[in-house]
Amino acid sequence: MQPYILVMEDEDALATLLSYNLEKEGYRVVVAADGEEGMLQIDERLPDMVLLDWMLPKLSGIEVCRRIRGRAETRNLPIIMLTARGEESDRIRGLDTGADDYLTKPFSMSELIARIRAVLRRIRPGLADDRINHGDIVIDRVAHRVRRAGNEIHLGPTEFRLLDHLMQHPGRVFSREQLLDAVWGSDVYVEARTVDVHVGRLRKALNVDGTVNPIRTVRSAGYSLDLGG
Repeated sequence: MQPYILVMEDEDALATLLSYNLEKEGYRVVVAADGEEGMLQIDERLPDMVLLDWMLPKLSGIEVCRRIRGRAETRNLPIIMLTARGEESDRIRGLDTGADDYLTKPFSMSELIARIRAVLRRIRPGLADDRINHGDIVIDRVAHRVRRAGNEIHLGPTEFRLLDHLMQHPGRVFSREQLLDAVWGSDVYVEARTVDVHVGRLRKALNVDGTVNPIRTVRSAGYSLDLGG
């Protein structure tokens, strides 16, 4: 089951960026553009975590945090506060109000994802399982290990990230450009043909006796993980 994260953020561009990156990591995301809407979303369906902007319209992030902590049904709801206010006194106020963590803008998405996982591991360990299973392939993100049909598979860092991404979306076809963006990042220039090289290495590593090739090449489209052969 996908963990559900409620993002309370009134800046459209950042809200879109957060949604994209969190969904790419396997989370279900709903965005609320102000504090009142966010509280209505919580009443409608209790999220597994809230990413909470401090400077929200209608109802500030601090007030939202206070209300969440003041209600029995939401008292233990994990909250990470996102804010441009970086003074020590502001961080102390946010944490004292009830935030589980505090991230100052601008921040990197990789740091945010790491903090989300850390908070979930600490507060809701059942939602922070860093293992992904599909068919006979298992990825352990914490130990950085891969097993297939009971055999340990040794992968380089790029092949590991490539398999991780494909495992999160089994059956979905990704173009080379989409894989470059997801695995290498949009700010790094890498030729599209590089994807073919790393897919080839990944296929070779996953070629365990008695198993099918898990990566399907879709002509003129790209690649997908498909254990159906």
